[in-house]
Amino acid sequence: METGKLPFSALEKLVFSKIQKVHDEILVSPGIGLDCSAIDFGEYACILSCDPITGTAKEIGRLAVHINCNDIASCGVVPIGLLAVILCPEDSTEEELETIMDQFAEAARSINVDILGGHTEITNAVNRFVISCTAVGKCLKDRIISAGGARDGDSLVITKHAGLEGASIIAHEKEEELSAALGRQTVEEAMSFMDSISVVKEGVAAAGFGVNAMHDVTEGGVLGAVWEMCEASGTGVEVFMDKIPVHMATRRICEYYKIDPYRLISSGCMLISAADGDGLVRRLKQEGIDAAVIGRLNATGKKLVIRDGRAEEIGPPSSDELYKVL
Repeated sequence: METGKLPFSALEKLVFSKIQKVHDEILVSPGIGLDCSAIDFGEYACILSCDPITGTAKEIGRLAVHINCNDIASCGVVPIGLLAVILCPEDSTEEELETIMDQFAEAARSINVDILGGHTEITNAVNRFVISCTAVGKCLKDRIISAGGARDGDSLVITKHAGLEGASIIAHEKEEELSAALGRQTVEEAMSFMDSISVVKEGVAAAGFGVNAMHDVTEGGVLGAVWEMCEASGTGVEVFMDKIPVHMATRRICEYYKIDPYRLISSGCMLISAADGDGLVRRLKQEGIDAAVIGRLNATGKKLVIRDGRAEEIGPPSSDELYKVL
């Protein structure tokens, strides 16, 4: 199997087919494109999500916080806390662990999230640090937003710019090589994207505006997230490639490594389905969040991207472009 997300055919066959719902309190169960579960606690629902950080050795403390809290935010929910499992390789040092925990604690403080507990150990099962977190939030039971709520006729909106996480990770990991090839300014711009990884602000703002579905863009990039949202919602879509914003630093890095920015891991981008896309873009810009309408949902079931006037089918996400570089 390839590095990265399990292919969806294998996910359905080997994972989802084994899962049975036991308790009536489970409001949202596992499914394609659904990153969070929800449990009924009376008036409120408890929202839960978990993710590991495995694609990079740099900034993993910060990434672990934001990647997990972004899933909670995609439900329109403010995250409350995090549980973390930190696996340290046998040759790791106390200084390295302290650096990761400093990153972790600082990122948690930046979005007002509590560290609830977890586990830390040294093990020969890993050859570099691995962090896996579970994020927790709560919301009124009747206000849960998921990736599966997109509707025919909705506008498809994206925040920030495609590939920002991947470009930042590559810039951190390949700093010396890219500085020599592309110049220091491009590298520093890409590295700075790490400061934009959180989507908590836009998730909460979009929920307040009124939207039908949200999905944070992770492995598989923007086009992968579009496929997942449509699959979860049972809708089709037309996406216009020239409407998808890509920062010049990201574009230059992707051209250098011959990778696709639209299939590059993009935490920091939120994909949103809304009846009033233009109104949502204006609302987000009032919050200082760049956003753009990139397409429209439809009832055809066909997932298409329009590139240079030609329609191409959007396939499910496969191994992320990041793994071609790292």
